[in-house]
Amino acid sequence: MFTHAWPIPNNVSIAMTSRHGGVSQFPFDSLNLGTHVGDVLADVLMNRQRLQASLNLSTPITWLEQVHGTQVLDLAELSTYVLSNDSVNTSSASDLRFDAVYTNLPKQVCAIMTADCLPILLCDTAGTEVAAIHAGWRGLCNGVIEATVAKFQTLSTHIIAYLGPAIGPQAFEVGPEVREAFCARDLSAAQYFRPNGEKYLANLEGLAQLRLQALGIHNIYCASVCTFTDANYFSYRRSHPTGRMASLIWLNSNALSTSPN
Repeated sequence: MFTHAWPIPNNVSIAMTSRHGGVSQFPFDSLNLGTHVGDVLADVLMNRQRLQASLNLSTPITWLEQVHGTQVLDLAELSTYVLSNDSVNTSSASDLRFDAVYTNLPKQVCAIMTADCLPILLCDTAGTEVAAIHAGWRGLCNGVIEATVAKFQTLSTHIIAYLGPAIGPQAFEVGPEVREAFCARDLSAAQYFRPNGEKYLANLEGLAQLRLQALGIHNIYCASVCTFTDANYFSYRRSHPTGRMASLIWLNSNALSTSPN
């Protein structure tokens, strides 16, 4: 598990996995949590069970089939989506096609998977609302953060953001069309693209912070760990095929707390 000294409200729990501690074989060794990457399904399901048990979760984790979009799943409406053929990915058990998930219900786990994309966990300072965001460059550019924050009932100034391990600014090479897409929405995004020949090196963490700050969110904590250069993490850019890690956040109870751990 990834651990960091972040100030988390007492009623909120978060977890971020590494690639270690599972049963999957090369090249998915070992704690691969993605059913869509070519790994043996039984191994993935065992890894998911191990994660569930290690976190002592009483409610099953709702897994998403992420599509680099901006759709946000509200876990209070989960039964509606499960009954919709358009929302269910029948090829990978019951994973749902969303790139973010929100809840204000206790014991309901918000989880997303990454392998270079940026995992973002959100909660309010009172510990009553949480969300998890899968922020690849497309979803980030098109507004997945904004769509998720819109689900919160609290003021955005009372939201805390935690940015987990992702591909770093020294490794994330993109084409000029990516820079143009971000700058078309906000010219100040240009500062997070460094020329690299005919392409650019992009800073996903910086681009996410720019979007968060524009929404009034300034309590932002960053892991600043590069999945591409750190072999403890899965990296799609470093080796393909590869596995997926998870970032999770949940409310422990209905009790309110404003005191961080």
